[in-house]
Amino acid sequence: MCTTCGSCRQRFHQDKFHLDKGILVTQQSLHIETIGQGRPIVMLHGWGVNSAVFNPLHDVMHNYQIHYVDLPGFGNSSAIEGDLDAWVDYIMAQVPSQAIWVGWSLGGLVATRAALRYPKQVAALATIASSPCFMARDDEGWPGIPPQVLGQFGDQLDRDLGKMVERFLAIQAMGSETAKQDIKQLRDLVMAKPLPDAIALKQGLTMLKDVDLRPQLDELTLPWFRVWGRLDGLVSRRVQPLMPTKAAFSDLVLPKASHAPFFSHKREFVTGMTDWLAALPR
Repeated sequence: MCTTCGSCRQRFHQDKFHLDKGILVTQQSLHIETIGQGRPIVMLHGWGVNSAVFNPLHDVMHNYQIHYVDLPGFGNSSAIEGDLDAWVDYIMAQVPSQAIWVGWSLGGLVATRAALRYPKQVAALATIASSPCFMARDDEGWPGIPPQVLGQFGDQLDRDLGKMVERFLAIQAMGSETAKQDIKQLRDLVMAKPLPDAIALKQGLTMLKDVDLRPQLDELTLPWFRVWGRLDGLVSRRVQPLMPTKAAFSDLVLPKASHAPFFSHKREFVTGMTDWLAALPR
């Protein structure tokens, strides 16, 4: 661990042997950038990008100790073998206990699974433009991504990784009033780090395609804040009304936002997020 700016900014590169549930992960590196002091928050990005997408939030979340994680195989983190639970276990072993987990898109799926898998170690959950089941289930009337869309990304992985990532970035902002500006800013931030590992991209696509956490959501009793963009091109506006409701759950719907509301509607997003964080029990 090295400190680059007093005690408020730390970069972690953890290379170690990690044995969990009989799976040995060797010589792996999980990149975590920690900024600020206060209550710990774990921030998880989405598929195809890295934690640099959260850079615009660095100056407005300074009252918390935020751990910006590059998911396994993304940004400066090494890929690991395994499924969603392997990712969750690997991250959980390297972040503070009793942290608030915040996940965007695929990161929201990871954060939700962490809250289900480790209910005593996750203090609260926030998901941003995320779904417990990303794939459309037409026979159940569940809105989601058409199978052919994820299939196209899978096919393009082996042909032109850079082009595939840029195409996916364009979808993030589709529908936003500031789409052109958002896409450029997203691309500049994401491309400042290494391109994702192809294995990790395939793992992520498999999670988006196969994981369905809906049957387990009633197990959640912790505070859960859900942020939605009404113009989201990846998570349908029809998902939010189908989500479970409890006194501890709350929703923020941004009517003119797309899939990256913390980018296109930063002020509204930050206000909603910080109000929710301030109201959490200690």
